[in-house]
Amino acid sequence: EWILPHLENRPLTLVRCPQGGMGKCFFQKHVNESSSAELESVKVPDDPALYMMANNLPALIRLVQMGVLELHTWGARAGQLQRPDRMIFDLDPAPNLAWTQVVEAAQLLRSLLEELELQSFLKTTGGKGLHIVVPLQPERPWSEVKAFTRAIAEHLATHLPDRFTAKISKAKRRDKIFIDYLRNGAGATAVAAYSTRARAKAPISTPIAWEELNADLHSDQFNVGNIRQRLDHLKADPWKEYFRLKQRLTAAMLKRYPG
Repeated sequence: EWILPHLENRPLTLVRCPQGGMGKCFFQKHVNESSSAELESVKVPDDPALYMMANNLPALIRLVQMGVLELHTWGARAGQLQRPDRMIFDLDPAPNLAWTQVVEAAQLLRSLLEELELQSFLKTTGGKGLHIVVPLQPERPWSEVKAFTRAIAEHLATHLPDRFTAKISKAKRRDKIFIDYLRNGAGATAVAAYSTRARAKAPISTPIAWEELNADLHSDQFNVGNIRQRLDHLKADPWKEYFRLKQRLTAAMLKRYPG
């Protein structure tokens, strides 16, 4: 009931681990002989093969039976695949950085987005960083959304060059946080909210409230062993407004941060 709303009608890229997360894993994004009737198929632009979608509980169970440990979704839904309905900023810190620097980076990015009157939502990645997710009305093409997120990333890297980089090069990322905007291109994916990760203890990419972000909370804190306790004790869904929010990427925003 928590993960399905984040999967519905989205093309998937799967990480399958038939021998478990510590065994050999592989990516799958196209329908093949191992797919089943529970999984719906969808045609995506510029790809002759079909992608899979998991739109209900039987489909999700089928993915578990296939040894799927990670579910990565498109930023757009079937019927509007040329118009993304979210932006994602992936804060990817260098290995030696203190977690407090990641916390401060997320808060800075949130403040910048708030200046543009864009509300953002936060989740752990289950890896080493954080995702800041901005829901959008599906109106703008991929090229405009990606250009905007790139401009935001480069703005932070230009004004705080000791803390941020927008360059994917490993050499450029030393002692810094890479603001990965590349997940906002056509065909790019990001790990779904509430998806497990193919890592030790099966951490989960978990939505959290901004008020929960502090030095004691880490990106791989929630896992299959403790996620149910967290969900059972939540007083409110930290992303309660996510699917209700109707915000737009305006011409004024694109002019202020051109790609």
